[in-house]
Amino acid sequence: MEAKAIAKYIRISPLKVNYICREIRGLQVDEALALLSFTPKRGAHELLKVLNSAIANAENNLGLDREKLFVKQAYANDGPTMKRFRPKAKGMAYPILKRSSHIGIVVEERD
Repeated sequence: MEAKAIAKYIRISPLKVNYICREIRGLQVDEALALLSFTPKRGAHELLKVLNSAIANAENNLGLDREKLFVKQAYANDGPTMKRFRPKAKGMAYPILKRSSHIGIVVEERD
């Protein structure tokens, strides 16, 4: 049985979050929580909130044992990109892309 949690429209680039997702994939949830709480990146804080939500979903909705849970999947997909423009030399416009991401974590019980 697997439980998941998704946070949508988070204003951080998915590239930055995927670096941290690779670190926690396959870990026990307690190890992943410890790793995320001491990682000095902004994306780690967002992943920590999603992981806590996935753990709560597993315990309360599915009745899974917290001690046996591990991170099966952790991913950050592209969300909508806000397009802004900055003036440059000779009347030209320079595009600024403000990226967002959809962060998801799937936890499962290990036998």
